[in-house]
Amino acid sequence: MARRITALLSATVATAGAVVAVSLSAEAAPAPAAADGMHAAMQRDLGLSANQATSRIANEDRATKADRALRKQLANRHGGSWYDAGRGKLVVAVTDSGAAAAARSAGADAVVVSRTEAQLDDLKAKLDANLARSPKTVPAWYVDVTSNKIVVKSRGSALAAARAFVAASGVPADAVAVEASDEAPRKLIDVVGGNAYYIGSGTRCSVGFSVNGGFITAGHCGRTGATTTTPSGTFAGSSFPGNDYAFVRVNSGNTMIGAVNNYSGGRVAVAGSTEAPVGSSICRSGSTTGWHCGTIQARNSSVTYPEGTITGLIRTSVCAEPGDSGGSAISGGQAQGVTSGGSGNCSSGGTTYFQPVNEILQVYGLSLITNGGTPPTTTPPTTPPGTCTGTTYTGSLASGGQAIQPNNSYYQTSATGAHRGCLSGPSGSDYDLYLQKWNGSSWANVASGTTPSNAESVSYTGTAGYYRWQIHAYSGSGSYTLRASRP
Repeated sequence: MARRITALLSATVATAGAVVAVSLSAEAAPAPAAADGMHAAMQRDLGLSANQATSRIANEDRATKADRALRKQLANRHGGSWYDAGRGKLVVAVTDSGAAAAARSAGADAVVVSRTEAQLDDLKAKLDANLARSPKTVPAWYVDVTSNKIVVKSRGSALAAARAFVAASGVPADAVAVEASDEAPRKLIDVVGGNAYYIGSGTRCSVGFSVNGGFITAGHCGRTGATTTTPSGTFAGSSFPGNDYAFVRVNSGNTMIGAVNNYSGGRVAVAGSTEAPVGSSICRSGSTTGWHCGTIQARNSSVTYPEGTITGLIRTSVCAEPGDSGGSAISGGQAQGVTSGGSGNCSSGGTTYFQPVNEILQVYGLSLITNGGTPPTTTPPTTPPGTCTGTTYTGSLASGGQAIQPNNSYYQTSATGAHRGCLSGPSGSDYDLYLQKWNGSSWANVASGTTPSNAESVSYTGTAGYYRWQIHAYSGSGSYTLRASRP
């Protein structure tokens, strides 16, 4: 039976650098504790034992940290990366042997390819720019870092039409793999009862993630100005097609929770929004089918619904059904995306696409609400309020070193508000800045500044809790200055 890709409308309030770079992970982002229900869902959907699920979560957490460090180090020699579940390792595609050696020294496997990931993205952008000539038999295309090509899906036997679309877009044939597919995207609307939010006269969708002032969800769930109930609010922004994201500003009286419903009687805490590599496990929450897991197959995927084409999506093997639209997708404790659409169902399996979280946050200038948990037992110091030109902390680091501020400790806030930090390191160095929050068992990154420069600026709106700043000398050494403020 042919599968149809669908925008899943109509789900629950989910209430010498390489070695040094990898070593940052131990302090900068502790592996999130597995939440109730996650292990069971991964065992069910990925065919894992309990021990295998635990091991995979830990391995993927290490791979995500190594991936981020290597992307920065290898820069324009990076051809993409993915998690190899069979070996429990990160694999990095690179364009020369020197970059391959750097990847291997950081604990990853490496393969040499002919195109960088940026070049692949540029080729895909040519297809995205030629939507008017996209055949109706082509439901999706995406960057496939594992093959170092663009994959173009084509229904039935109309492969020639797909190849003609590729040629008309100016994309070399040897950079594309045209694959037969039974995907047929359409938007799903399923107005049913359940733990969800409703739009207008009763259309149902899922809350994605809580942010300052409301929550993010799928754009096809409602247009700007549409009203919602449970929780009550208004679509302050919405984009569909082209994108599939929206921001719902909720009315007073609603409480934002930095967590996702795992449909096993518990919640998965949201610690941040660091992108997981291709091949990593990913779990989705939605009011129709609950909690299901799969793997990330590709990033930067385009998919065509009857209403138009959506670009820049995450393609996964997670199942979904009508009513799951807008719901949360999370890897470990890191938010990945909100449910856009997919094919198949949760009986036979399927493919689901997600709009990346970080793009939504950037477009609307939002910050994730993260889970607080139980604070440390010691008495925290207080830090007077101020701005980036207010409270000043100084220190000195050797290359690869790290420091915690304020004064190798932490501070407490009793209200939701903005945390802001401005870091300045030595000229010619690469210093990074992380804001961390206590999640009940460890410190987890909630915001970061990690550009390849000596100056970073971080602004984050968070709930009450315990926080600290971490400074990391990615490369170079010398004195730094941090100016920081809190609610």
